[in-house]
Amino acid sequence: MRLGRHRAALAPKQRRRKALQRGMLAGITAVAIVAGGLVVVFGSGGVLCSTREPVLVSVAAAVDVAPAVMEAAGRFNETKTAVGGRCVLVQVTEQPPATVLRTLIGDRAGVLRERPDGWIADSSAWIRLARQQGANALPAGESVVATSPLVFATRSSLAQRFSVGKTEMNWRMVFPPTVRGRLRPNANEPDVVRVPDPSLAGAGIATVAAARDVVGTGPEADKALTAFVRWAQAGSAPDYRSMLAAVDDHTFWQRPVVIVPEQSVWNHNLRPSSDPVVALAPREGTINLDYPYVVTAGDATVAEASTVFADWLKGPQAQEIVRRAGFRSGDGTQGPISPGPQIPSMALKTRSSVSPQDIDEALRAWSRLAPPTNILVLADTSKHMAEPANGSTRIRIALDAAKIGLQLFPDSTHMGLWEFADRLGGVKNYRERVGLGAITEPETGQVVRKSRLAEATATIAAHPDLGSSLYDAILGGFRKVTSDYREEMNNTLLVITAGKDDGKGTTLAKLLDALRHEWNPDKPVQIVIIAFGKGVDHGSLSQIAAATNGSLHEAQEPGEIIDVFLAALARRLCHPTCKPTT
Repeated sequence: MRLGRHRAALAPKQRRRKALQRGMLAGITAVAIVAGGLVVVFGSGGVLCSTREPVLVSVAAAVDVAPAVMEAAGRFNETKTAVGGRCVLVQVTEQPPATVLRTLIGDRAGVLRERPDGWIADSSAWIRLARQQGANALPAGESVVATSPLVFATRSSLAQRFSVGKTEMNWRMVFPPTVRGRLRPNANEPDVVRVPDPSLAGAGIATVAAARDVVGTGPEADKALTAFVRWAQAGSAPDYRSMLAAVDDHTFWQRPVVIVPEQSVWNHNLRPSSDPVVALAPREGTINLDYPYVVTAGDATVAEASTVFADWLKGPQAQEIVRRAGFRSGDGTQGPISPGPQIPSMALKTRSSVSPQDIDEALRAWSRLAPPTNILVLADTSKHMAEPANGSTRIRIALDAAKIGLQLFPDSTHMGLWEFADRLGGVKNYRERVGLGAITEPETGQVVRKSRLAEATATIAAHPDLGSSLYDAILGGFRKVTSDYREEMNNTLLVITAGKDDGKGTTLAKLLDALRHEWNPDKPVQIVIIAFGKGVDHGSLSQIAAATNGSLHEAQEPGEIIDVFLAALARRLCHPTCKPTT
């Protein structure tokens, strides 16, 4: 995706005509000065308008709506609309909403060189978020330029296959199959439903809101939402163009579906295809994306000019332009002009239960669940994990489940793996199997950590003759994560254990004392414990978790491990103010 593509709002022929006018104006003005200060102006509709010093208005528009706004700006400039006797000249650039937001709230990284005078985002959620994060000067009453409902998009041939299989598109498809009660999708379902990155695209924000609305609230809903975020992160994309291009790539997925605005399907299908992309409405109702214009200029005159352009965009000329570009009208009452057979001909049912407040809350939930993780995993390989369970051993069942759970972490994750048992690794009673670091980079040699982690979780075995050094390992692991703390990440020590310490090393009292003194609320490292099997020392483990505002989760059956793993991750929704959880 080309970010920040700049295009003057005037066509070449128009620019030549404007240049000629400016030249004529300069000559006439010189004569006027000689003649005693007579000012010559051009006008339209009786409004006087000086072209010598126009009021320049820069507008930053979301990438998908920018071409239509550029065309509209060209038409607007031809009207020679005046503010204070000076022509208003609008120029439009493509800018991702997140970049504009960072500029408006005064961030230092990833911002525009200059603050725009007007902003058209791809969702009102961005405007509300900007105000919440410090852009309090933004005026109220932004006007909606265009709308476009979210649709599930796939190839025409696949849509027919889903129809034959009586598979309707629905919002539960955004969740991993395990949340829907099975290990993998069936042959009549999409093998993936890809979501736009909510940190970059309005469609992604709205999808998170729909997912939250589907599962409701409460602990089970939090786990499901956590699974969705992890699942979505692995396949999220920065823009709609690349998502739809992947749908066309038959080598990428077998049965791909992407969630995008309806307009992007219209735009994608401008290129001829024997198997065009079609827009399918979700069964429970869709969410409409709006494209609001908000005045962001600091100068009063420029702000007035920006407001004039915003008002013009609501008029018939501009609305015809956006509808010819595949959007629905700003008020949502009129559909695209010439939508084509791949776009629903009637207005789509909306999911009325999703309010603007729900969308804002969903964005906050994503912001808590999505940041990358710096996580060290401690695997108990003592004799307690060698005990039989469900035809296998505790260690094998726990690590097989953990291996699946660890796949929920995106490539931005930093991870390491230690195993622990009494006398394992010498004095420390634990040893490093994979050093803590970026999973996409090798620790040494050529093999990346992600592959080494997968190999280690598949090959680690328990030691039937060694006791547990649980407290030693927790203290060592906590200090390791603390020393390698990363500000931009969630920092976690994850302990997978049988839940016992055999008392040959650090005592519980010394461990708790160390944790309480060394835990830093400004750099919080939380200890999350997953205890598997019977005989767990519940009281001691609860105290350890509480000392770092962490959590304890117990699993008795193999299938519960993934469930408690998601529950542990869902703690991010309340961290660092979560209540103690067991």
